[in-house]
Amino acid sequence: MKQSDWYFYVLRCNDESFYAGITTDVTRRLNEHNNSNKAAKYTRVRRPLSLVLCWRCESRSEAQRIEYKFKRLRR
Repeated sequence: MKQSDWYFYVLRCNDESFYAGITTDVTRRLNEHNNSNKAAKYTRVRRPLSLVLCWRCESRSEAQRIEYKFKRLRR
């Protein structure tokens, strides 16, 4: 994994909802979501979280485009 690689990831929350985000380090970010105050407000109250999906992207903008499209999907 290069530091310049970006990832789009999807987490399943304890209440069976999903959270999507982008990062350069999926392991670190999942740990932050589960164990730290750096977690998104949405995930802080829905712990524990598990990783459902992780896609490597070639750039931050590509990861953001995928995240945007995912969040526009119907439930």
